[in-house]
Amino acid sequence: MKFFLDSAHVDQIEYALDMWHIDGVTTNPKHVQVSGKPFMTVIREIAAIFKGTDKPVSVEVNPHFDKWEDMVAQARVLAAISPNFVIKLPATQAGFKSIAELKKDGIRANLTLVFSASQALQAMRMGAHFVSPFLGWKESNGEETFGMLRDIVAIRDNFGFETQVLASAMRNARQIIDAAALGADICTAGFAVYEDAFDHPYTHVGLGKFQSFWDKTPFE
Repeated sequence: MKFFLDSAHVDQIEYALDMWHIDGVTTNPKHVQVSGKPFMTVIREIAAIFKGTDKPVSVEVNPHFDKWEDMVAQARVLAAISPNFVIKLPATQAGFKSIAELKKDGIRANLTLVFSASQALQAMRMGAHFVSPFLGWKESNGEETFGMLRDIVAIRDNFGFETQVLASAMRNARQIIDAAALGADICTAGFAVYEDAFDHPYTHVGLGKFQSFWDKTPFE
């Protein structure tokens, strides 16, 4: 499974690349707003970080757009900034149509805000590079997530779609593991979620014990 960082914070991205060897980045309007920088400024900074790599960076079109022509026009502008950019489109009819139009230009699309297997299936049919089921959001709302992700992976495999399943909005390590066990290709999570996932209190307890034993033992 690949790990993507869900962030537009340049310092977090650089740290995650260096320490965790993350495989890509996903951004959204909230992340960009939290960065405190204009949209075009921050995505150009992220593009510079990934220049010369094949790691994908998902960048979202204006969420106010409800016409596919507007989505496609802005997507072309964004895609021209960096070959790493994958364009995030909403799971709406205009978003689905935009996937197919952009594919003609060789522009990759990530269908975001997916909350059902039927949405994911249509994205795959239209040629999405990534499809992003929002597992964390569904679970927070008390909805079942296992069946949806299992169905999405099975549909992709049954029909040989090239779309990669990107489990999104992970909230904790358990969700990451569940997504991996169910066959998702990628998960994306925030910086703090990965920090917690890579840690465990017993590790620190055990390390403390070993340090004590080490200190009481002659080295030579």
